[in-house]
Parts: sequence; structure tokens; C-alpha cells
Amino acid sequence: MTLIVQKFGGTSVGTLERIEAIADKLVAFQRRGDSLVAVVSAMSGETNRLLALAHEIHSRPNPRELDVLLSTGEQVTIALLSIAIEKRGIPARSYTGSQVHIRTDSAHNKARIQEIDAKRIHNDLRQGRIVVVAGFQGADEKGNITTLGRGGSDTTAVALTAALEAGECQIYTDVDGVYTTDPRVVPEARRLARLTYEEMLELASLGAKVLQIRAVEFASKHHVPLRVLSSFEKGEGTLITSEVEGMEEPLISGIAFNIDEAKLTILGVPDKPGVAYHILGPVADANIGVDMIIQNVGRDGTTDFTFTVHRNDYLKALEILRESASTLGAREVRGDDKIAKISVVGVGMRSHAGIASTMFHTLAQEGINIQTISTSEIKISVVIEEKYLELGVRALHSAFELEKAPSRISSSL
Repeated sequence: MTLIVQKFGGTSVGTLERIEAIADKLVAFQRRGDSLVAVVSAMSGETNRLLALAHEIHSRPNPRELDVLLSTGEQVTIALLSIAIEKRGIPARSYTGSQVHIRTDSAHNKARIQEIDAKRIHNDLRQGRIVVVAGFQGADEKGNITTLGRGGSDTTAVALTAALEAGECQIYTDVDGVYTTDPRVVPEARRLARLTYEEMLELASLGAKVLQIRAVEFASKHHVPLRVLSSFEKGEGTLITSEVEGMEEPLISGIAFNIDEAKLTILGVPDKPGVAYHILGPVADANIGVDMIIQNVGRDGTTDFTFTVHRNDYLKALEILRESASTLGAREVRGDDKIAKISVVGVGMRSHAGIASTMFHTLAQEGINIQTISTSEIKISVVIEEKYLELGVRALHSAFELEKAPSRISSSL
């Protein structure tokens, strides 16, 4: 008998018909001999509806009360799914996050899981029940309901898998796995059979929205095998796990891209110790996250400093930077909110040269100018003009032959 945790997102349980289909799937697994814990999100669109109601009443709802409100979405789903399972002759038991003792910190709307008491679930499983748990939520040490932020049901599922020592965490969604890039941009994109945690973290942070970043981080820390599957189609999906022997190829696993960024540059800043802090400190104080950072040293004792932020923070960051420029005696401030970031990701970069040159040559052949470059051990990111995004992604996908199976990828790159 295998214990499996399966998570179903909002689209998977978006209608009563889909909830019935999920119940069929769970019952089939149970009758095959597996023990099951299902983690479910609110029905598709429900969280947004509840948020809208709250903001109709108050533009800045109390975070504690907002958590109380938002947690009700999953409560509806777990009850409906449990009713559907029992209709099929299999006993089920639903639990909210607080009922199953998912204890979090007290950071309302973005809480982090600290501890799970799995005794109650183990007892139900021994009695042959399918356990259905509300994702996205828990309770702090004072009993206050908390929520984990967008995509938090993924984290709930991974945390339960670790606490229960289950064999695998299966994330069912509206796609059948993780692809080499977005198939809407590159129709030839190929589903990946497996990825490392590192690769998935990079892809998720760079724009791939298949999994919540915190869920992948949790899985990596606790060595939880993750599998991304489709709720609507049969298939093996994509397995995300630790790097193992035989995973050196392909050199590049995927291409991620993001158009939600903007670039800011402050020119002619005096080149002296502490200048980076004086530029980025006020930005951080405004709770604006910074992504890529590049500093150039000029010949006249000044430096140019460039960084990127989320596009939603662009105007606020630009205003802050202009104030800093005045204080620092900088020559000019420039901003550009029409950029895009393309990244190639793969553990093969650790042991193979030539990835960067292939990337840069490919973009040059298409007449695409690279504005900034950022690298890590398994990633190369470039910023380009937004209008060239799809052209750049398609060209790179072809250059690295990602449409081919790994064994056929050329090793001459």
C-alpha cells in the first residue's frame, strides 16, 4: 500500500461535474490499494470573488478578517468533494487547515507553515477513509485562521507529504506537466519527463507559473518528490526531484520568460563606497523587490547603476530613484517599462561550456539587442525589448533543439 498526497487546483474543482470527476479518480486510486490524502483549492474564481466583496466594503480590509473570509472558499470545496466520494461508497473525512492542526506563523495573508500534527490523518487512513484537506490555510498558535498566499495549496500539499512521509506529492492542474517553454509561444515545446528542484525553482522564479516557488523550496528542503499532472488527461506528467545520476543531459531543460518587469537606470552617480546602498536602500524600504542589478564604472569617477523591478512597482520605483538622484548628485535617471526577460535554465551548464555564446549568437542573428545579462550556476537571463520576446523564445528553443528528446540533443553546443 502506497500513501499519496494529491492536490487539485481551482480549475480542477471549478464545477460540480469536475468535483465528481475528481471523486471518481480518488476512488479508483483507493480501490487499487493506495491510501490517499487530497488537498484542494477553492473553486476557480472564488478567491477573487471573496476579495472583491471585501474591497467593496473597505479598501484596506483587516488582514486577520481577510484570512477568515478567504479560508471559506476551500471549506466549500472539501465538503463537496467528501460528499461526492461518499456517494461512491468510500468513506471520506474533510478538514480545514486548523482542524488538521496545520500550525503557521501569524503573518496574515502570507503565513508560513511551522508544524503539522499528522495523528488525526493517520487515524482516518487506518480506518480506510480518503482524507480531504483544505489547502492554502492553517492557524497560528493563538488559533487565528491564516492563509499562505497565492498558490498556497501547493505548499500545503508538499508539507503534508513531508509530515505524513508519503511516497509522492502529485499536483494536478490544467496542464499535463512542465514544458520546455510555453506551448502557446512555441507549439513544438516538449513536456519534460523530469526536472531537478533547482531547475524548477529557477523556472518558477523566472515566470513559469506551474508551481508556487515556496512549494518547490519546501519540497527541496524535505526531499519530497513532486509530480505535475493534468486533471483532465492521462499521462506520467513531470517528476521534480533531486539531481541523480544520468540527469546530466539535456544541457538546457527549459526557457522561461517574463514581461512583468521594468528597468531603471541612474547615470553619473559618484563612484564611492555605499552608493549601491543609497540607491537600493530606499527602494527596499518601499517594499519593492529588485531582480537584476548591473553597475558600470565610468572613467570620470562616476558609475551607472541599472536594476529591474516588477512592472507594477515601476512608477513608484522611478519616483524614488529620482529623489535619490537629486540627493546623490547623479546626472540622469532613465526608465523603461517595455522590456522582457528571457532565461535559459539547465543543470547541464555546470559541466558544459558554450551555452552563453550560443544564446547570444542566436539573439544577434535575429537582430535582438541584449540590454542586460545575469547569470547563475544553472541559468542565464537577458533583458530585451518586449516586442522581440516571442521571436527570441522561438529562436532559442530551436537553437538548443529543445523540441527533441534529450538523447538526441547535440553535445557540440
